[in-house]
Amino acid sequence: MSGRDYFIKRTVLVVTTIFVVIVINFFLFRIMPANPVDILISPTQGQEKMGIEIKEALMKDLGLDRPLYIQFIIYLKDVLQLNLGYSFRAPRPVIQIIAERLVNTLVLMFTGNVISILMAVSLGVIAAWKRGSKTDLGSLISALTLTSMPMFWVGGIMLLIFSVRLDLFPMFGVTKIGYSHPNFLSYLGDYLHHLFLPMITMALVSFGGLFLIMRNSLMDVFSEDYILTAKAIGLSERTIIFKNALQNAMLPLVTIIAIRIGFMFSGSLLTETVFSWPGLGYTIYQAVEWRDYPILQGTFLIITILVVISSFVAELIYGYIDPRIRTGASSG
Repeated sequence: MSGRDYFIKRTVLVVTTIFVVIVINFFLFRIMPANPVDILISPTQGQEKMGIEIKEALMKDLGLDRPLYIQFIIYLKDVLQLNLGYSFRAPRPVIQIIAERLVNTLVLMFTGNVISILMAVSLGVIAAWKRGSKTDLGSLISALTLTSMPMFWVGGIMLLIFSVRLDLFPMFGVTKIGYSHPNFLSYLGDYLHHLFLPMITMALVSFGGLFLIMRNSLMDVFSEDYILTAKAIGLSERTIIFKNALQNAMLPLVTIIAIRIGFMFSGSLLTETVFSWPGLGYTIYQAVEWRDYPILQGTFLIITILVVISSFVAELIYGYIDPRIRTGASSG
């Protein structure tokens, strides 16, 4: 299969998957126990005294009085126009709230996972090349220990040590509350200061699994005949590792990173909740508390689409690294 055919096939699959996600997202929130009108008008705001006419007017205004298929057509049209409705809690467009919070989530996920991948690759290479050494054993124990630790527990320990005891980093937020930064560099420094603890927490928890995959993959590659031949003809360790072994060993790591993208978002939710980092994860936590269905529906949709697109990009990269994937796709 040519690169173009592979790209078209994967694109069609992605578009189909996104459509299915939109359908599920629509019906999922239609079977919720509470009616949006009941949420908008709580008992403390006089729900018992509200007339039937007013409730029916609200149902009509929200489009809930129409047949389900009409509601879905309207919802699909709104999604294509990036109109995800208005928050119940704050009278603001959902897409505006998500756009503000999405930046913080992407920054946290990108920095945390880049650090995790760099640590996993570098230490995985060293551990695999020095198999059985103290360095290998220490790295292996550290990776297994970090893998067994829950994200919220690691975050709590980080807060206890570096925020409560040592008072080196802030406990919540992205910047100092009520502080006006004189310039962008001042704002950036404050932002990075707040980002450090959640970023390191995400990196540490993600590191263990990636390190084990990288180490085991490299150990398999190092036992191949062409690596033994490269050693026999006197090639340097640097050449053997980076020009012969690392490219083939990266294939399983790319696959696992693609598969774990969804788990990265869930890990982001826990990290953001622990550190009160105002991203999509923390927004979901708040929306669940407030029963803000438009926010939940919008964030679920955006996160799922981001996961699908990220997996699509990872598959393209995987197919580029290993052309055999494109050939295998044609036969499957």
